[in-house]
Amino acid sequence: YPDFYELLTGKVPVEAIGPDWFLANVRTGERRYYRAMKRTSDIIFAVLVLAISLPFWPFIALGIALSSRGSIFFRQLRLGREGQAFKIIKFRTMRQENNDHSPTRANDDRVTAFGSFLRRTRLDELPQAINILRGEMSFIGPRPERPELAAELERVIPFYRTRLLIKPGLTGWDQISGDYHSASPSDTLAKLQHDLYYLKHRSLYLDMSIALKTLATMMSREGR
Repeated sequence: YPDFYELLTGKVPVEAIGPDWFLANVRTGERRYYRAMKRTSDIIFAVLVLAISLPFWPFIALGIALSSRGSIFFRQLRLGREGQAFKIIKFRTMRQENNDHSPTRANDDRVTAFGSFLRRTRLDELPQAINILRGEMSFIGPRPERPELAAELERVIPFYRTRLLIKPGLTGWDQISGDYHSASPSDTLAKLQHDLYYLKHRSLYLDMSIALKTLATMMSREGR
């Protein structure tokens, strides 16, 4: 059943797995070549992204400044590999006035008009190339979660902390699924199923597939 479900949906059914599943599928020691190649490609592409995009940063900063008051960059504490906390860096897309910093909702009225454009084109993610150069993130992997939300979700969702076995990513298998997932337990469970699939099947081929799909999403401006 789990294998058929994976083939059909691209997700691992959390309710059908246990400790034996992890012993059979999470062999981190056997992926040293893959990890080395991935880190090398992360550094190369992060440098390229910064070199190509930096000339446009002043124009993006101007658009943010004109859209609402506040800082140009958004920094927030997130959990990385093995639970190590770091500050993620993004271009600010929300108003800072009367913002309780709760998780983003669909059609969130805190998002500015220019911020909506940045989100659709994924340009708000560009500063995360700095996180990638620092080794805190990778281009491909599960999205990093806020520590307080992760602690709450870990209490109610089996195996939630498993996603911390690998570095978080700027994009990933869940992000290209086409589904919008909030921070609610039900949506997080669906997101975890995608994360476990990536954890099991991660490879340079799968990473390339995710990267190409992400580029297609950016070109079609379907991001959130």
